[in-house]
Amino acid sequence: MIETLLSLIFVYVFIFLGYLAKRIFKEEMNPKTLTLFSVYFLQPFVTVWGFSTAKLHTEHIFVPFVYLGIIFALLIPSLLIAKMLFADAKERAIFSIAGFVGNTGNIGIPLGIALFGEQSVIYTTLINIANIFVVYIIGVYVYSRGSFSIKKSLLNIIKIPIIPASLVAFIINIYDIPLSSSIQEFFKMGAYAGIVLQLFLLGTFLYGIRLQELHLKLFVGTISQKFIIIPSAAALLLSFTSLSPFVQGVIFMEMMVPIAIANINLASLYDCRPKEVTSLILLSTLLFIPLLFMLSYIINFYYL
Repeated sequence: MIETLLSLIFVYVFIFLGYLAKRIFKEEMNPKTLTLFSVYFLQPFVTVWGFSTAKLHTEHIFVPFVYLGIIFALLIPSLLIAKMLFADAKERAIFSIAGFVGNTGNIGIPLGIALFGEQSVIYTTLINIANIFVVYIIGVYVYSRGSFSIKKSLLNIIKIPIIPASLVAFIINIYDIPLSSSIQEFFKMGAYAGIVLQLFLLGTFLYGIRLQELHLKLFVGTISQKFIIIPSAAALLLSFTSLSPFVQGVIFMEMMVPIAIANINLASLYDCRPKEVTSLILLSTLLFIPLLFMLSYIINFYYL
């Protein structure tokens, strides 16, 4: 547990540096520019590197499909509930997708090591890759719909370079195309830069945030969805699968991680209230710290 808390503290250090940079340089530190650089240049590195960390086998492929199946099963009723709860299109978009896009990379992978050991890395890596598709296909469309037409939203998906990058990385992994150590190091450098920039970007958005401006209904609805509805429904659906308790526990953990920083990228790109999304990410990350103890108990009691 101490190692887990230390991992989270180090994550917050980079977030604080982003906040400090924005506080010092004000308008010279443009979050939109950082967002464009992250989405269009560095996030493809994160994807390719993620595929290169472990060789895919048939028994592993089933896990991300189960994860995606749970996401889709819960997303459809979420979209319907959003229409009933929110009149504003942007609030509907945030509620519909933010809770489903968890921080499966920056928090999920190290947390998996802390709770399950290194044997969880293959699973958390694959789930993180599946989550990338959720972010940059479903997420792009839903956040776009907060400001754009259906046609424009679909075109926005095609423009995101991380999708073709993921397909290329998948082919490299499946066909076991050899990469020299220099190329592997190149992708690793780009991936680490992308991860750090994501955390830094969150810090820049935190500057000037006024939590009182976050609508109470949006906060309660999204946070309840993230930490109560989605994990509970996921645990129920997982109980009907033939997966081992260990793998079920890994998937359950990934369903409960805080809201992903990638939400800021999409909300900023498509003008879907990035300040409110940032507030939700901050609050979910802070609330997750005390919830870690409950999560650790559940995993040890039911899955290990």
